[in-house]
Amino acid sequence: MYILVQIRKIINMNFMSHIKVKKTIQVISDDGEILNLESLLILIEKNKKLLNQIGIKKNDVVAIVLDNGIKFISSFFSVINSCISAPLNPNYSEREFNFYYSDLKPKVLVTDMKDDHASVKVAKKRKIKILNLKKNLFENTKKSLVEYVKTNNTPLLKDTALILHTSGTTSKPKMVALSHENLLSSCKNITKALELKSKDKNMILMPSFHIHGIVASILAPLYVGGKVVALPKFNALSFFNSLDFHKPTWFTAVPTMLQSLLDREKSNKKIVKNNRLKFIRSSSASLPNHVLEKLEKTFKVPVIESYGMTEASHQMTTNLLIPLGRKVGSVGVPVGLKVKIVDHNFKNLNKNEIGEVVIKGRNVLKSYLAEKKINDAAFFKGWFKTGDLGYFDKDGFLYITGRIKEIINRGGEKISPKEIDDVFTSYSKVDKAIAFSIQHEKLGEDVCVAIVLKINLNCTSSELKEYAKNKLAPFKIPKKIVFVKSIPIGATGKIQRIGLAKKLGIEK
Repeated sequence: MYILVQIRKIINMNFMSHIKVKKTIQVISDDGEILNLESLLILIEKNKKLLNQIGIKKNDVVAIVLDNGIKFISSFFSVINSCISAPLNPNYSEREFNFYYSDLKPKVLVTDMKDDHASVKVAKKRKIKILNLKKNLFENTKKSLVEYVKTNNTPLLKDTALILHTSGTTSKPKMVALSHENLLSSCKNITKALELKSKDKNMILMPSFHIHGIVASILAPLYVGGKVVALPKFNALSFFNSLDFHKPTWFTAVPTMLQSLLDREKSNKKIVKNNRLKFIRSSSASLPNHVLEKLEKTFKVPVIESYGMTEASHQMTTNLLIPLGRKVGSVGVPVGLKVKIVDHNFKNLNKNEIGEVVIKGRNVLKSYLAEKKINDAAFFKGWFKTGDLGYFDKDGFLYITGRIKEIINRGGEKISPKEIDDVFTSYSKVDKAIAFSIQHEKLGEDVCVAIVLKINLNCTSSELKEYAKNKLAPFKIPKKIVFVKSIPIGATGKIQRIGLAKKLGIEK
């Protein structure tokens, strides 16, 4: 299993020997089934042999369409030990699968979905080989495909292990190719920051087709010989029962998930009290300060906010567990890579000056699988331009203020939507708030805010605007406030501001 064996090149240790001593790796299903290291390695070798038999080479792409669980984890390791994995969201439509298959050009689809599932239907139309899973083993549905082809499927550190697409909120999604070295470096950074040990147990809440779920929820815990509980999917209603049954030491999630847990905490106080975690980790989107503080008060553990993106194999900066290693509102300090703030001319900015966040490190992709102009725009002298705006404080803690492309340009006044989010979510009657741009005939853009009120509470637009007057400059006060039951989110739990006006029916 390459990603495990090659750790010796990162930490000067043969990982297989390391595991033979500890024998601590466990993948645990929701109902308590355990897959230990020995069982996992047997599955990997059997699955690798079948991939080899049907002629799959190390530079071939294999699409994986599976729900969270042991099947996904065993399949993922089987694939990256042979070739390139491309996990996809099982909830995609036929149109979406057609797009991603067209982009990825996979030789094989690994799935346990039925024939009428969109992923399978489109794969058949595009004549993609299909390997169905049965008890975690690949099963070739067409005997004629089985033809022994001896290939050299041993990847190198520089070889691609994983391809994921960016969210594509502003343009066509870009393909991010991450090498084994990228993933290994990210695992090292995460485990160092979180002080993970082999005795730790993580409960997987994030979807496995997302970089947060793959690296932070699966790879990093296994990197240190730890245990992972592979829940089929996140469910706020059943979370507390799972917490009580599996007794994890930590978990990582996005803010929308964490907020939904707080909504159900009152009816599960006993479980929370009886199952003390070491910490809770939040990443992939900004966590409102009041939510962080409430989480820490509720669970009585540190909440570690991190900052990551697909192009960096997930983590870039993070708060730390050590004393004085956390600041509310900050996404922490760089761990294992270089991070700086620059202006539009790529000039380094001073502390407390807002500019673009740029990064460089072994966990950062070398280039997109895209045309030259896209890579030229994304990189400068070896630095990757994240597109995020932020600043470092005097102590070296990073604060994210927004996305460059999400900035609202109101008649020349540049407005950070996150600042507006924070103001309205601090109001006692507001559960969630998300600011975004709407069209304005004269100003070009104006501010709109979608509000989700707390249960059984009422509020008016005038009341909210009056509250904001003392906290925001007049030009930042929203022109329009809309009350909604929920705010649309993507498959990974992230809110996408761009295009939100259309999704909410405010604009055509």
